[in-house]
Amino acid sequence: MDTLLKTVSLINSYLSDYVLTILLVGIGIFFTIKTRFIQIRCLGEGWRRAFGKISLHGKNNHNGLSSYQALATAIAAQVGTGNIVGASGAILIGGPGAIFWMWIIAFFGMATIYAEAVLAQETRIKEKDGTIHGGPVYYIKRAFPNGFGTFLSGMFAVAIIISLGFMGCMVQANSIGETCENAFNIPAWGIGIAITIFAAFIFIGGVSRLASVTEKIVPFMALLYLIGGVVILIMRIEHIPATFACIFKYAFVPDALIGGGIGYALKSAISQGVKRGLFSNEAGMGSTPHAHAIADVEKPHDQGTVAIIGVFIDTSIVLTMTALIVISTIYTGNGPLANVTGDSYQALLASTGLTKTNLMQHAVASVSSEAIGNIFVAVCLFFFAYSTILSWNFFGKINFHYLFGKKATIIYSILSLSFIMIGTLVKNDLVWELQDMFNQLMVLPNVIALFALASVVKKNADNR
Repeated sequence: MDTLLKTVSLINSYLSDYVLTILLVGIGIFFTIKTRFIQIRCLGEGWRRAFGKISLHGKNNHNGLSSYQALATAIAAQVGTGNIVGASGAILIGGPGAIFWMWIIAFFGMATIYAEAVLAQETRIKEKDGTIHGGPVYYIKRAFPNGFGTFLSGMFAVAIIISLGFMGCMVQANSIGETCENAFNIPAWGIGIAITIFAAFIFIGGVSRLASVTEKIVPFMALLYLIGGVVILIMRIEHIPATFACIFKYAFVPDALIGGGIGYALKSAISQGVKRGLFSNEAGMGSTPHAHAIADVEKPHDQGTVAIIGVFIDTSIVLTMTALIVISTIYTGNGPLANVTGDSYQALLASTGLTKTNLMQHAVASVSSEAIGNIFVAVCLFFFAYSTILSWNFFGKINFHYLFGKKATIIYSILSLSFIMIGTLVKNDLVWELQDMFNQLMVLPNVIALFALASVVKKNADNR
């Protein structure tokens, strides 16, 4: 197990430090230029299309979902443990500057996710019973209607099933079990049974029940987190300027904090921003196009603009709130990691016992109490992680259907529920590393197809 962990970690380091950085930034810049900065030109249009006719009792038929329901399902996937645990880990390892690189990834990622949503709409299929399916496997086959396309689509389908449907469910469930046990002293196995039963109820109801849940839970969980975050930031208001200064300073001179040479430190900051940015907003990964594919819109461009809003909400609002809370309480003023320089950072970090899983609790507790910190993070993380489990299961199910047919999806659902339960009982760094690896492997075939179909994306952006 130790050997496997080291091997997977080494693969992840090469993927995130080099391959993903080049691919994600490259594809984002490419589509930003190709679509003439669609993320700026059509940001307002996306807000109007997503929330102009918002309803918490949206449509429920075979013709697909409303734009808001599709967006809520996508955001449910995007806003998960990555926004709390992932962001905290990125800050600890890469310094506060990693958040700056998450912003950069998100900005260009908005153009990428526009392309993904447009292509998902363009290539979606309708079954005989009226059920709509769409996602990267379908536009990969459109891009390469030959053996190469079959290989790439199969590679993507296997990666997303393992990453999101199985390993991802374990990671999310583990975060729920651990935080709830710390906050409420409820055994993790009890939490596991509860969320497995709740998840099974949603899975059985199909996409209509999933959309009905996400359209209600997403705005609630976002407001809960943002209101609590604003209260904390008000209590640390005098440290907010220093918080932003930390983000921008350590984005370019991270060695002043985390030690080592400038090359090593900068690579750590950027790679953490890229890797955790991908895990958070999922732009370029090929997951959320499954939700946008089934939106009932007049033309693909319409849902493409709505998809942009998902990345904006995930990174610019929710993840940024996490960053501001953590940095303003931990890295400024009288925070335990404030005014640390060079190699002493690693030693002090080890002595404080701060980790990516408890950093947010410590941040909230520093302005309230340990009990309040544990409860606030546990409640928010429960909604974040549970909603992500629901959407990720759906994305994996579509690809299991693609590979093995509709009748085999019952096997997938049973396996997925098993991984949810197991996730609350075990804690294993290997699971995190495996999910990171398959997350990153999803990017490769997805990005290749996006490049190949760039003309289709440009046509939609020009003829909006």
